[in-house]
Amino acid sequence: MSDCLFCKIAEKKIHAKIVYEDDHVLAFRDINPVAPTHILLIPRTHMENILGLGDDTAKHMLAAMRQIVADEKIEKGFRLVSNTGEHGGQTVYHLHWHILSGRHMGWPPG
Repeated sequence: MSDCLFCKIAEKKIHAKIVYEDDHVLAFRDINPVAPTHILLIPRTHMENILGLGDDTAKHMLAAMRQIVADEKIEKGFRLVSNTGEHGGQTVYHLHWHILSGRHMGWPPG
């Protein structure tokens, strides 16, 4: 989509601090981190949210997430978040997973 921020990042029309990329996904550091490690993982193909996630893309995203966790040496744990829709807190309508680590994550996440 021509006006999608994350599509522009995936196309490298907007700069991001990339930590992982392959033909299917891209991961980059969040510009407003809420944890010491805050990485966004997106599919290169535009889809609005996790409800559009197919098996093939899910497989690539999960493999990338595992590689990022290993590369970043996230050893004490992490939180994986996918906000969906207005009430779910989604602000960019391109599927993305937040990989959050580096501090204790409280519950409920609220």
